[in-house]
Amino acid sequence: MRNSPGAAYELEYHVVWCSKYRRPVLAGRVKVRLEELIRAKADEHGWEIMALEVMPDHVRLSVKACPKSSPSYVANQFKAFTSHHLRAEFSHLRTRLPTLWSRSYFVATVGAVSAETVQWYIETQYERMHKGSGRA
Repeated sequence: MRNSPGAAYELEYHVVWCSKYRRPVLAGRVKVRLEELIRAKADEHGWEIMALEVMPDHVRLSVKACPKSSPSYVANQFKAFTSHHLRAEFSHLRTRLPTLWSRSYFVATVGAVSAETVQWYIETQYERMHKGSGRA
């Protein structure tokens, strides 16, 4: 469970996006660099990468984010940042494709909060506000 002023949260998104036309261009040095860029963007925002899989034509990512980062914001941050850098560093990505990524993506939340966790939060909210127990 993570905390911020006024909130306790546990948000994990599963994000998948594909290369344009599902071209298998995410291999070798491009794959290695893409993984580095994804980790750098996550670090920049304070997001935690839980799982990362780069396949030749798509990326699968599970990432923990804060409530201020909407799922669309998270997906678009990764896509825009990686496209800009990869196309600048690998000329074949500029000549083979009009853009690196397709316009679409898939995102879903991961896991669920138990009823007991919600009940704990409700029952201890007043106590945590005044005692600062550190859990919320």
